[in-house]
Amino acid sequence: MNNPFVYGEIVPLEAFADRVIELDRLVTDLAEGQKVFLISPRRYGKSSLVRQALAQLARKRILTLELTVSSFSSYVAFLEGYARALLALETKGEKARGWLRELFPGSRPDVRLEAGPSGAALAVSFPAVRTPRDASRLAEEVFALPGLLAQRLRRQIVIALDEFQAVTAFDNGQVEHALRAAVQQQRQVGYVFAGSEPSLMEQMVGMKRPFYKAGPVMRLERIPADEFAAFLEARFAATGLKPEAGLGDAIVDLAGNLPYDVQRLAHETWDRAATLKRRSVGLEDLHATLHRLLGEQQMLFEATWLRLTLGQRAALRAVVLEHGRELLATETRHRHRLGGASSVQTALAALVRQDLVAREPDGRYVVVDSLLREWVARRTY
Repeated sequence: MNNPFVYGEIVPLEAFADRVIELDRLVTDLAEGQKVFLISPRRYGKSSLVRQALAQLARKRILTLELTVSSFSSYVAFLEGYARALLALETKGEKARGWLRELFPGSRPDVRLEAGPSGAALAVSFPAVRTPRDASRLAEEVFALPGLLAQRLRRQIVIALDEFQAVTAFDNGQVEHALRAAVQQQRQVGYVFAGSEPSLMEQMVGMKRPFYKAGPVMRLERIPADEFAAFLEARFAATGLKPEAGLGDAIVDLAGNLPYDVQRLAHETWDRAATLKRRSVGLEDLHATLHRLLGEQQMLFEATWLRLTLGQRAALRAVVLEHGRELLATETRHRHRLGGASSVQTALAALVRQDLVAREPDGRYVVVDSLLREWVARRTY
């Protein structure tokens, strides 16, 4: 039997936990040409949800495209990558070469056919684009391309731009204006703008930004703990390992109910039981697995700890021991020797910037990695 739990990559359908309502809503909105903002903290399964939605849409004969904005090092590189991904939807590469040059007369694209693993593919670059003004002109043309392509192919298109908050680093923020102006004209094209930095994404859909009221906003929440626990135990049982009562609940609790961390802990626990040729899996396997994982991460966590200031270490420890609540309260600050409220706020902000801690919608702070949280909790100083 293959391990039924997947982490560190896009989760396939058979290992995809819950999210039925969110998936149905996303598929419906995108099929209707909506412009959806999907806001989610890291490790909540955002990318896997988007991938499942695109797979369902593809079965409806809708053309789909997925692009990670943060993978590009510059604005022009993003525009070139976006144009290449769009052109990949056009299967008749030779015909596309001609109309593409007509579409970008000012930017003078370099268009060529390149051999790839699945056959020849159209490659495009814009060597003539050298100034910010050139880039702005190119952006208008590239952002208009999905609508033109949908008309040309007489097909609906759905585009997923992942880690969308990264566009704020391009063109001094003007990219939001250019993209909003283009997508609002494209009724045959659905968009999902997905981001894993909730504070930045919330700002982007705020009243003073171009994408205000551009479309529905979906905020991904944690999977209900009881449903997640039942899913885990069913997956163990389906591979011939009888789970001990309460195992699913224990995994979800130790992993902080973060989908990535839950899948990781379940995956490694399954591996241990399978290696030992067990017919059942229980809490002893879980805690042995946790102990091994903490040992493997010891050097990394120690290096992370040493990089923090004393105030940041104290704040991180308080987040763990106080479950992220009432951190500015006088009693909490005295108990953990945190100093003044402003110092605590500064330390927490630094931990958030370093992606060690995140702030939940209810104001509670959580450690992003449940293994780091457990490691900090076990320290005696």
